Amino acid sequence: MSTTHKAWTVPAQRTAPARAAAGAGAAAPGEAVTPAPATTHDPGAPRATTLKDLIDAHLHMPFPFRSNPHEAEAAAGVDAWLDRWGLTAEPGMADMIVRTRPAQLASYNSPDVPPDILQIVADQIAYQFVFDDRAEEVGRHGPERLLPMLSESIAILRDGEPPLTPLGAALTDLHQQVQRRCTPAQAARWAWNSREYVHGLLYEAVAQTRSAPLRIGLCTSIRSLTAGVEPFYPLHEGLDSGQLAAEELHHPLMRRLARLSADAAVWIPDLFSAVKEQRTGGMINLALAYQRAYDCSLPDALMPAIERINTTIREFEKLYAEIRPVLSAAGIHYVDGMAGWVRGCYYWSRTVPRYADAAEVSAP
Repeated sequence: MSTTHKAWTVPAQRTAPARAAAGAGAAAPGEAVTPAPATTHDPGAPRATTLKDLIDAHLHMPFPFRSNPHEAEAAAGVDAWLDRWGLTAEPGMADMIVRTRPAQLASYNSPDVPPDILQIVADQIAYQFVFDDRAEEVGRHGPERLLPMLSESIAILRDGEPPLTPLGAALTDLHQQVQRRCTPAQAARWAWNSREYVHGLLYEAVAQTRSAPLRIGLCTSIRSLTAGVEPFYPLHEGLDSGQLAAEELHHPLMRRLARLSADAAVWIPDLFSAVKEQRTGGMINLALAYQRAYDCSLPDALMPAIERINTTIREFEKLYAEIRPVLSAAGIHYVDGMAGWVRGCYYWSRTVPRYADAAEVSAP
């Protein structure tokens, strides 16, 4: 439907903050709001014996599993694209891609997109996995060592400068693909959000060098930057119906939905990756932040982390149910894309080999 200024008038009392939404029942977007269970836990199910069981038993996941029928082609395309730009030439990178399955994550979070968009999503996920691992390795020896690779990325994304490295050449190719497929405004938002992700990696490297433990709030703030989820949102909005109107895109509820979905999408993998991150000394992880704050075991830290994610997802459901009746078709595509990332990150994290430790560590 077309939107007008009047259609965007949402009663103030309905935009409850996350604290109020935490206990409220919610339904899938577009459906009537009905009381929802506190978690997805089945009271008759066997007691959780591993961290993976604990997560599955208590995480609220209202979005059912879906996948894109073009996943196999996207996986082959990712391998060819990485090889083209030399990104798997370095030791360990090819194995990392096998263990992270970027095309699978793209398939799970973007089940309805056509093959060309799915390929862009899969290639960018693979690029971010490579870039993130490289930044972690370099930044471990001092945040200042990251400046050349981060500055190159910013110059490409902001100023259209030519690349200097294989990573830069791959980013340039992604940027050009997005510019060809999207409107100028969508491509500009993609670049802006991608720059935020790049800046976040410097914040993370600085945090990793701190001797004092990070507060939960600081940890989640940095995690929001390094999530790298929001660059994908413009790819969903114009699939069938063009670009979002400014009044939709910049509406406070739409901005809040973007924040909620990006946080939930990245915090869910934090639950499954906590064992790996703990072993390698990672700091920017929601579950580990709660473990440091409460000085408790990892299974005990998972519970408040899961509750925070559940609160976030329920607020997302509630606000989407409120705003959906006045959204255009493009707006619905846009928010459905956000929900897809929450769903996709959960189902991907449960099975990806990189986080297999969560199924091997007991939850007493």
